[in-house]
Amino acid sequence: MRLLIIGDIVGRPGKHACSQIVPRLVGERGIDCVIANAENAAAGSGLTPQMFSKLRHYGIDVCTMGDHIYRRREVLPLLTSSDRIVRPANLPPEATGLEVAVVTARNGLPVAVLSLLGRTFMNVRADCPFHAADRVLGQLDHGVRTIVVDMHAEVTSEKVALGWYLDGRVSAVVGTHTHVQTADERVLPRGTAYITDLGMTGPYDSVLGRDKDAVVKSLVTGVPHPYNVATDDARLCGAIIEIDEQTGQARRIERINIPDPQPVPPGGEE
Repeated sequence: MRLLIIGDIVGRPGKHACSQIVPRLVGERGIDCVIANAENAAAGSGLTPQMFSKLRHYGIDVCTMGDHIYRRREVLPLLTSSDRIVRPANLPPEATGLEVAVVTARNGLPVAVLSLLGRTFMNVRADCPFHAADRVLGQLDHGVRTIVVDMHAEVTSEKVALGWYLDGRVSAVVGTHTHVQTADERVLPRGTAYITDLGMTGPYDSVLGRDKDAVVKSLVTGVPHPYNVATDDARLCGAIIEIDEQTGQARRIERINIPDPQPVPPGGEE
């Protein structure tokens, strides 16, 4: 089993990079399932049903979300109707959306995907991610061996701790949210692939995907300025993970950072 897991997709540049790179990687690398964090796909914050449909058309099988999940109200019906998008499992039980998605990969085997929110510096009323992971994993069918956890958190220590906590119980723990790819990818001793942050899929001539001049001006002057999504140097960032189909343990994790081969067209939908 080979998984492609994509870091935070930001605006049009991120979606365009997915459209150009995902189909090629699926074919060239024999990818069985594509998972992506899509909570910043709509102009850098939130997701719409139309954008979700585009991401699915590009070859993304499951979308995870994070603290911006409810930023666009039009996404609420999608969260109740689609089995290909998950909300953070440690939100209150009344929150809209699925806690876990179980999909059939291209090789015919099931893959479970869940996301969790960190609680430090996130400004979201979330329950304990460790207890939420225990609860969701306890509900999965024993035949589901490939399990991916997206830990959407600000603090590195929370992500690292969750990796150790779930080592040997899931196939992969991957971090998102900071938009900065880390270089600590590895397979933990009991067979869980881990990376603290997959990085951003979007414009790198920017500050975390936003217009760099506006961000710098705001930080220097203390006066707020609109943080529009940048456009240049779009890349797809994430990881390719090889999983043993019989055990669900990871064999290998490869960090990827691939430039978009085509410039992002001007104008149009964010």
